[in-house]
Amino acid sequence: MEMLRLTEIAAALDSTAPFEAEITEVCTDTRNMPEGCLFLALRGANFDGHNFAKRAVENGAVAAVTEYEIEGCPCIVVPDTRRALLSIAAYYRKKFTPVLVGVTGSVGKTTSKEMIALVLSSQYETLKTQGNLNNEIGLPKTLMELKSSHEAAVIEMGMSDFGEIHRLSCTTQPTIGVITNIGFSHIENLGSQEGILKAKLEILDGMAEDSPLIVSGDDPFLAPLKNELTRPVYTYGIENENADVRAAAIEAGEGSTEFDVIDNGEKTCHVILPCVGLHNVLDALGAYCTGRLAGIAPERIAEALGSYKTVGFRQNIEQHGTYTVIADCYNASPDSMRAALHVLKEMKSSGRKLAVLGDMLELGHLSRKLHEMVGAMALVSGADHIFCYGENARYIANAAAEGGASVFHTEDKTELCSAVRAYLRTGDLVLFKASRGMHLEDCIKEIFRQEDEQNAVLD
Repeated sequence: MEMLRLTEIAAALDSTAPFEAEITEVCTDTRNMPEGCLFLALRGANFDGHNFAKRAVENGAVAAVTEYEIEGCPCIVVPDTRRALLSIAAYYRKKFTPVLVGVTGSVGKTTSKEMIALVLSSQYETLKTQGNLNNEIGLPKTLMELKSSHEAAVIEMGMSDFGEIHRLSCTTQPTIGVITNIGFSHIENLGSQEGILKAKLEILDGMAEDSPLIVSGDDPFLAPLKNELTRPVYTYGIENENADVRAAAIEAGEGSTEFDVIDNGEKTCHVILPCVGLHNVLDALGAYCTGRLAGIAPERIAEALGSYKTVGFRQNIEQHGTYTVIADCYNASPDSMRAALHVLKEMKSSGRKLAVLGDMLELGHLSRKLHEMVGAMALVSGADHIFCYGENARYIANAAAEGGASVFHTEDKTELCSAVRAYLRTGDLVLFKASRGMHLEDCIKEIFRQEDEQNAVLD
């Protein structure tokens, strides 16, 4: 963070400063109080930062942003410290003029963010959201890492209810918006896919009227926006022949996917993406559109996409002895389940193909229906056996079994690990896919512990 005066921060919050000072960082954790920082007292379900404000100043903070005066602690008093964090970030962001890309969508946000950042970094010094810091606390902290040297930034925006993307976008003020798709994530709060679309379109609230929006032309909820919005809308897709940018001549290899980019009817470059799955091709097309709007040549975009690497627990292809594992344990929705099962179907294997599928969370009243939908998807995935884990995963199991699939279901993780381990044969390919809260990565460690320990000895 570049220096701000305490008085200008107070003015941005419609408050007053106890004195003048230079601020070089805004902190919310008393365990990290660098010199020149301003402590902001957040409230959480199990904590209240106001109880630590005085200690923060004693540990080196210049002052604190609080919701009431605290004796012995210099304070800037505001009605709501969470909103204050957004307000400080919004004020700070206005000091810079980067190409600023806001990314949201039901699934694929993080992959899209990473690919867009790769593309922009090929020509510009670029800031990006780290990890999943895409909420009303993580996003403003990312924005306050902007520096005068940054020529571009890619900011991921997550949400679980109406109004959240509105606040994040108004704080971020994107110059380019990207919506990856409209799926079923958080439908428990938003009611329907139409509600999810409405919530995602809040990204426009912080954008200038002429700022472009990039959307998937393969998504039935997003494709019509090209004709419905007055701002520039650019579409990308695989199936939609009317999309502005399309992928053609797609060829899946061993751990990679090649395709031609067709931009307004003309081939502009050939991309070799070091991962598999049509969903990754779609995200790469969105990154291509973003790069072109930022003035980057197609060949440079293709080269950047060629260096992409998966992040976190998202669809990592791992080797455990003779077994190949597709580890996709970060999150799950019907859309991401479909994508993962498509990868399982397309990948070559010297052995059998197994799908280990767990609960998808936060689906509300549609949970049973959507889990049954995944069961139907699993039927055509080429899986020789389907292992289902969790309370709602029984609906995946039931739907798949009714279609004649070989299925095992349990709500006990130890039983799941034992069943998968007993079934495995040399050369098998195994997909692990569930919502993050199911912690299927623990099963991967347990099931393949023997192979991993042997590899460690050999290394």
